[in-house]
Amino acid sequence: MARKEKPAKAQKEPGRLKQMWQVFQMTRRYDSSVVWYMALGLIGGIVVGLAMALWLASGSVFGLVLWLIAGLFAGILIAMIILGRRAERAAYGQIEGQPGAVGAIFRSSLPRGWRGDEMPIHVNPRTQDAVYRAVGRGGIALVAEGPQSRTKRLLDDERRKVARILPNVPINTYFVGPDPDSVPLHQVPKTLRKVKKNLTKPEVIAVNNRLSSLGNNLPIPKGVDPFKVRPQRAR
Repeated sequence: MARKEKPAKAQKEPGRLKQMWQVFQMTRRYDSSVVWYMALGLIGGIVVGLAMALWLASGSVFGLVLWLIAGLFAGILIAMIILGRRAERAAYGQIEGQPGAVGAIFRSSLPRGWRGDEMPIHVNPRTQDAVYRAVGRGGIALVAEGPQSRTKRLLDDERRKVARILPNVPINTYFVGPDPDSVPLHQVPKTLRKVKKNLTKPEVIAVNNRLSSLGNNLPIPKGVDPFKVRPQRAR
């Protein structure tokens, strides 16, 4: 009787350490300085732990060891935070300039209190230039994706349209593109976070609902997801 072949085992997802190693490798390829920043964070935590040990645990071996261990773990935590931020920046750097990049930011990295859609409210089908909209405590943010020479008119049109419907709500406009004075893609969340708060939370909901009823000018495919731009696992 022929032996039955055992079904192939489902490929396991990589463990946490392997995932971190993959993220580190991907980030290092696009940002070689990440190694030095992580090393400085690690050493800084250890140095602080040593200083606290000498200050607070003088003469106590047990206290000295505890502070050194605490400093080591603090350094590791700082290094991981640095890796996370640099990895996010590297991931966005890979999609910067591509259609839908701002949509990826709106989907995964909008600051707390801001509401936005990865689908643009207007898009030029020929050039793929687009305008995105978000609503938050700072008012309404319109973000144009593409060169300013092509997107300025799109942005101005959308600004006038929104101002007619909500004349008392602040409108902030930004450009994300190749121009020197444009907002870099990875700094979009930070830029929105700095906007002065003008609306209450209920007002944000009301404004967002009012704008959502307008719909989009054109349906287009969803934007790029920067967190999917990662090295493929070896098979």
